[in-house]
Amino acid sequence: MTYLNEHYLKLSGAYLFPEIARRVDAYVQDNRQMESRIIRCGIGDVTEPLTPAVISAMHSAVDEMAKAETFHGYGPPTGYPFLREAIAEGDFVKHGINVSPDEIFVSDGSKTDCGAILDILAQGNENRIAVTDPVYPVYVDSNVMAGHTGAAQGDGSYEGLGSLPCTAENQFVPKIPEEKYDVIYLCYPNNPTGGMITHQQLHAWVEYALKHEAIILYDVAYEAFVRDENLPRSIYEVEGARQCAMEFHSFSKSGGFTGVRCGYTVCPKELSGKTTSGEKHPLHPLWSRRWSTKANSVSYVVQRAAEALYSPRGRKETYALISHYLENAHLLREGCKSMGLTAYGGEHSPYVWVACPDGLKSWEMFDSMLREIQVIITPGVGFGACGEGYIRISAFNTRENVLNVVERMKKLTLASV
Repeated sequence: MTYLNEHYLKLSGAYLFPEIARRVDAYVQDNRQMESRIIRCGIGDVTEPLTPAVISAMHSAVDEMAKAETFHGYGPPTGYPFLREAIAEGDFVKHGINVSPDEIFVSDGSKTDCGAILDILAQGNENRIAVTDPVYPVYVDSNVMAGHTGAAQGDGSYEGLGSLPCTAENQFVPKIPEEKYDVIYLCYPNNPTGGMITHQQLHAWVEYALKHEAIILYDVAYEAFVRDENLPRSIYEVEGARQCAMEFHSFSKSGGFTGVRCGYTVCPKELSGKTTSGEKHPLHPLWSRRWSTKANSVSYVVQRAAEALYSPRGRKETYALISHYLENAHLLREGCKSMGLTAYGGEHSPYVWVACPDGLKSWEMFDSMLREIQVIITPGVGFGACGEGYIRISAFNTRENVLNVVERMKKLTLASV
């Protein structure tokens, strides 16, 4: 009999979004006449088509693949130089940030990267790991799968996995812990709360990491939504971050690539870890070896599409795309507030984080919105114990659907609405 990775058996219930799908399917089975009314504001999937610059680049790349003299087979496992150079220049150098093309690793998205990074970290409980709460579930589940935690606890947390509470009281930015952690996950603009970190707060986290020789895994999947120049869009804007942080980027939301798949990580050459015997080793060559062994990057056509996002035309079109979703978020946030609901986020983020009224629990609010107004949101408790009593509403939708959601929410029969 073949032995299993028993850590998978520790996972508590279904992954959040399949559980949402299960509940929606059950509702539709009993209410076929309502299926056409359902508006999905749960999963953070984009709705608008790819921009013309991207489509044009993809067509050109496909034409290249149709000719022997311009055909491309296997590409570099860490990404084609043309894309890595465009990223380095467009996302970092032009903003005065020191990141070189060979420190950029192209992949099929930051979700993949957030799990893959565990391949080059100690495979046991040598590292003390901390995640924010509420949290993007991938950070937690991938560590469970890798054997970095103990058993699941009653509140959905895991033994041995540190929690960094993000609440309305701390503006959804966790305070610096007194205890020492070796690996810290941070995500800003934050998923799911929509909260944003300041330079001062980020500087404090870098200081903490340098003091404890820790590594910050900094997820900036939503950085394109930051329009305030006084707010950080990269951890490398903070001095010392190259010695203590990896950064995870995605084109899913900025370029509408959820169905195309492309993202990248930055692994500075100064970043290092240590062996159990105390020897220091840089992560850069290990991360490079991981990709060359386990992957072949993403297709040539997709990488040309991503490169187009950095062209003058691509940047203009992307700005308009993000503006559409930001306006949706503004409408949802103000709509909730006009009903007397407490709402956060929706300013530098495509997510609106809404407190449930009258002490309702997150799944109760989910069920009420599905049953009464046929709107699907995400229950906050699915992101962690601190998410209980909240829901997340996604702004990734058409303007017509967003306006319909705002109108429908006025019909909810919840006592305080």
